[in-house]
Formats: sequence, structure tokens, C-alpha cells
Amino acid sequence: MKPSYNKFVGNYKAITILVMSFMYVYIGIKHFTSPQYFLDITPQIPFKLFAVYFTGLLEIIGGGLLLFKKTRKTGAYIIMFLLIIVFPANIYLYVSEVPQQLIGVSKTQALIRMPFQIPLFLLAYWHSKENHPKRMVFFYCMIFLPTIIYFLF
Repeated sequence: MKPSYNKFVGNYKAITILVMSFMYVYIGIKHFTSPQYFLDITPQIPFKLFAVYFTGLLEIIGGGLLLFKKTRKTGAYIIMFLLIIVFPANIYLYVSEVPQQLIGVSKTQALIRMPFQIPLFLLAYWHSKENHPKRMVFFYCMIFLPTIIYFLF
């Protein structure tokens, strides 16, 4: 690979790490400052508030650990674990009108939201590894912007 390609990809990946880290820490803090939103989309499980706080803590820790090369792999694995355990909330949001009405989204919007867990998971996986095949790096680079744009709007 050419040095300019490696430098570009390295810089781009560093930007994605910073953005994702900030996003996870910010959303994790929101679990504590505005828990009702997360309670509204949490399925009927015991200890809902604990679940909201626990997942918020995972987001803060995982996002924070992404920032440092020594802890990035652990942070990425925490994020991947988090994305798996919160996926039922996305399903609940899609199948139940109650959370849709509480947070003001349509069934279609809830459906569109679900697949975005996949690029979030893949980006965390990318961040957990030092090296990937060139075609996969291109793929990770391509999915980053649409994913972030979706969550910003």
C-alpha cells in the first residue's frame, strides 16, 4: 500500500474513533441526565431503570476506552456487547405503539433505525483491530458517514 493511502486511512480512522467515542460518551451521559427517553423504549423487563443506567455506564466506559490505543480493543468489545444487549429495545420500539408514541417516532422510522445497529457494530469491530484487508477498510470508511448523519438527524 502507498504511504499516502495509509496516512489517509489512519487519519480517517482516528477521526471515526474520536467521533464514535464522543457519541457513546454523550449518549451514555444522557442515560443519567434524561433517563425517561431510554425508559420509554426499554421493553417490559425487571429493573428497567437499572438497565438504563447500566447501559449508559457501558456507553461511557466503552466510549472512553476507545480513545486510548492500549484500551481501544476493550472499549470496542464493550460497545459491541452493548449493541447486542440493547437490540431488543429497537425491536420493542418497532413492534409496540407505546414507545413509538412516547418518543414520537413512526413504525417506519423505528424499522429504519434497526439496521443502523449493524454499521455501529462493524465500526466498533474496525476500531478493535489494528489491521484489516484493504477492501474492508474501504467498506468501514464508506459506512461511517451515513451512519453518523442518520444519528445526527
